[in-house]
Amino acid sequence: MNGVAGLEIARETAPRTGLEPLTALVADELQMVNRLILERMESEVSLIPQMAGHIVAAGGKRLRPVLTLASARLCGYQGQRHLNLAACVEFIHTATLLHDDVVDQSDLRRGLSTANALWGNQPSVLVGDFLFSRAFQLMVADGSLKVLKILSDASAVIAEGEVQQLLISNDTATSEKDYLAVVGAKTAALFSAACRIGAVVGERPEEEEMALESYGRNFGIAFQIIDDLLDFSAHQAELGKTVGDDFREGKITLPVILAFARADEDERRFWRRCLEDTEQTDADLGQAIALMNRHGVLKDTAAYARAYASDARDALAIFPASPVKREMLELIDFCVERAY
Repeated sequence: MNGVAGLEIARETAPRTGLEPLTALVADELQMVNRLILERMESEVSLIPQMAGHIVAAGGKRLRPVLTLASARLCGYQGQRHLNLAACVEFIHTATLLHDDVVDQSDLRRGLSTANALWGNQPSVLVGDFLFSRAFQLMVADGSLKVLKILSDASAVIAEGEVQQLLISNDTATSEKDYLAVVGAKTAALFSAACRIGAVVGERPEEEEMALESYGRNFGIAFQIIDDLLDFSAHQAELGKTVGDDFREGKITLPVILAFARADEDERRFWRRCLEDTEQTDADLGQAIALMNRHGVLKDTAAYARAYASDARDALAIFPASPVKREMLELIDFCVERAY
């Protein structure tokens, strides 16, 4: 299977994370999902499984499909539909990673070479399109127009978020509202869809659908805010991502927005030079972190994430106590605790 074969190896050697207890609850189903992913990545065009296998294996944790499986379990679903849909969710996510890395001109993802660095931009875009197509084949095969609408709507919102991010790229005038709109589209939309379809296949009341949609959306926003905070934290090295990647690319994230809003004119000139002009020295990342600490930015960014995490917890209140509910709540805590 060429590049696809590395998928199983990557799972075996992946470090233990706060996702592991929830993953353990759905381990048998996740194994079936992984087999589906491998099968659906097969193609007579050899470059497709090579590239797709590389990016899926590098993705690691399978967070989004795990949430689909867990949400279906939370809703008491006993069938098989959620397996194909979990694979579909992972294909959508993987396709967006391929496209993201091309747009961002990224050479590394989680310490590994990106597909575009290895094979070039054109193959990366086209294989991303292939994976989107595979995702839609899985949606259609499910046969539910409601599921098709939820996941296709999420795909459209993600694409809108990508374009919106381009519009605010390297712009220090970006507002918190603009940032949250991008995060809600690029990250939270797929999390919310992944969770909601668990209630749909379980044929649960709309109240439970919306509760899982809210859980996924708020968890996704908290997850991304913490991810952006960690770009300026020593914890990044422990999590497999180099400190300052986003800063070096001039990305405008919530810590940057808060730091710029609290900056004096000299500090604003610093931020404009680093992020708008992307003229940086080796000492600039340390200076950026020092400014954020001076103005209490990282602490306040974590507080933003905790607020969304709290909303995610509240969303699950309508579900009775169960092992899967407990671990879905624990996952929220792990997400926020990454900042410390």
